[in-house]
Amino acid sequence: MTTCTPRAAWINLLRRLHFAVGLFVGPFIFVAALTGTLYVATPKLESWIYREALTAQQSADSHSLAEQISVAEQAVGEHLPLFAVRPSLTPGETTRVMFSDNSLGESESRAIFIDPATLAVKGGMTVYGTSGILPLRQWIDYAHRSLLLGDIGRLYSELAASWMWFAACGGIALWFFTRPKRRINNRVQNTRRLHVSLGWLLLVGMLLFSVTGLTWSQWAGGNVDKLRATFGWLTPQVNTQLSGQAMMQDPHAEHHSGMTMTMPMAMPLDLAQFDDVLHLARQSGIDARKLEIRPPKSADKAWTVTEIDRGWPTQVDAVAIDADKMQVVDRTRFADFPLMAKLTRWGVDFHMGLLFGVINQIVLIAFGLSLCVMIVMGYRLWWIRRPSPSKYNPLMTLTQSWCDLSATGRCVAGVIALLLAFSMPVLGVSLVLFIAIDVLRWRMASTVCEVESPE
Repeated sequence: MTTCTPRAAWINLLRRLHFAVGLFVGPFIFVAALTGTLYVATPKLESWIYREALTAQQSADSHSLAEQISVAEQAVGEHLPLFAVRPSLTPGETTRVMFSDNSLGESESRAIFIDPATLAVKGGMTVYGTSGILPLRQWIDYAHRSLLLGDIGRLYSELAASWMWFAACGGIALWFFTRPKRRINNRVQNTRRLHVSLGWLLLVGMLLFSVTGLTWSQWAGGNVDKLRATFGWLTPQVNTQLSGQAMMQDPHAEHHSGMTMTMPMAMPLDLAQFDDVLHLARQSGIDARKLEIRPPKSADKAWTVTEIDRGWPTQVDAVAIDADKMQVVDRTRFADFPLMAKLTRWGVDFHMGLLFGVINQIVLIAFGLSLCVMIVMGYRLWWIRRPSPSKYNPLMTLTQSWCDLSATGRCVAGVIALLLAFSMPVLGVSLVLFIAIDVLRWRMASTVCEVESPE
């Protein structure tokens, strides 16, 4: 059996892993990139499609929030709990009054759009998440996160996020160790050159999207939350407990696009308090043009007024207000967030195309399309270099590449694999599948080689 130098053995192992990830995970990364590109490319289209609901009469005068909410409650036609209100603070925009509805999915609410100048009901539809996306982008978002298959489908996006960083770093390492000494112009090298060039160009983006994508994931996301809690990187939240007890922090608050929707307790609300609470919040420094007011879920809870402007500069300050005493009982300021909480907030908002507005969206569209091209070039490179079906080489298997490592190398590779599998379970399970497929191919290749090379 041919022996390899330690350096060659590690390169062979990296090459086979890169090939396996590209072959089996590449399609999932491609779908994630394509649907993500559609998501960030359609805000203007969504605004045009739903312009009737979003546009109000231009007027300097507007009716009180209490009047607007009263109209929305009549329009909704059902006894649904009032969940939140996003007041119109810019002339020409409608107020969004949102109701919890158990018939809707997680993070969804039923919104009624009210013209603050005329009290006309401009429309009603399901909205999603803190970003408040409307049905078109909601459908694209579900396709991006889960292929419209619910929680089971979310495994696809976690698989893509779990391996994309490895594919990016592994590809760059392979280029560094195996690049030709002189420029060669042929079909293989030209395709490889384009694939590598795009890899270098997109490297930072792939790492960023891999990390931020994992924070949303079902399995690895939980480990990310534990890590952040251990190091004190969780995002501060206002304490809404009027009794003075500390409120538990939601570790997902800053990196879920949505909000956990729970049916609030049925309790009477004085609609006039919405105007009073908004006025007090504005006096207390909540000055963004996009706000959300949430009434308390029970008598011992405070109202919250939260800035929801994810653009630049980021405005996500919040206050908790005791409406009976009309005083602020707690507040959070983005300026006081820990550095890691700020980086998480910015990373997620950039991922969603919100941080720098149109510029952010253009960059992400270019990134997504380029990533799709890079994946296609990778498949083309494999296709033109594929071996003949009748020619097997046991050295070109993941299993044999691992066996060619030294005893120490095999232990190091095994420990790294176990640590990654523990941190990212979907990566671990998929790696086991890669190995299972590769063992079958390794046995087949070894059998063929023994037949063709009798002693």
